Amino acid sequence: MTITELITADDLLQMKDDGFCYELVRGELIKMSPASHQHGRIALNFTTPLDQFVRVHQLGAVYAAETGFKLAADPDVVRAPDAAFVRRERVEAVGQTAGFWPGAPDLAAEVVSPGDTYAQVADKIADWLDAGTRLVVVVNPSTQTVALHRSRHHIRILTTDDVLDGGDVVPGWALPVRDIFI
Repeated sequence: MTITELITADDLLQMKDDGFCYELVRGELIKMSPASHQHGRIALNFTTPLDQFVRVHQLGAVYAAETGFKLAADPDVVRAPDAAFVRRERVEAVGQTAGFWPGAPDLAAEVVSPGDTYAQVADKIADWLDAGTRLVVVVNPSTQTVALHRSRHHIRILTTDDVLDGGDVVPGWALPVRDIFI
């Protein structure tokens, strides 16, 4: 029997930069490949209008890809969405932190990569929702759809003819789904 020592969020934070990004899933390191050109463009097309709206309306903070959020402890879970939003009250309550954000963002966005399996995406969605994320946005370039997950059972699929609405998570923010894929 082999016993594997689990990695902690602090261990992950202290790791030397080897050119890769990692997530920590129940104490195990998961290496993430660099994003493709399409992935990067789509993530930016989503994140830029979100960030501009949040700044103008002083709603909180938007975080770029690879920002770590510590979702659980013992064993530790640190996930890094392609974009995230945390409302102002929570940002002010936490203040400056040198490590990973302690807890889940209010909104987490994931852009599906060609190599992602259904199970991997489903696991990320479950981790976000279980940790308290109020809206998980899954952008699928191959189908040009956006899935809005508010719970494991409340899912809405949008097409390029629809408008993504921030609802009660990012009040007043709207983005034509078509604009994400240009």
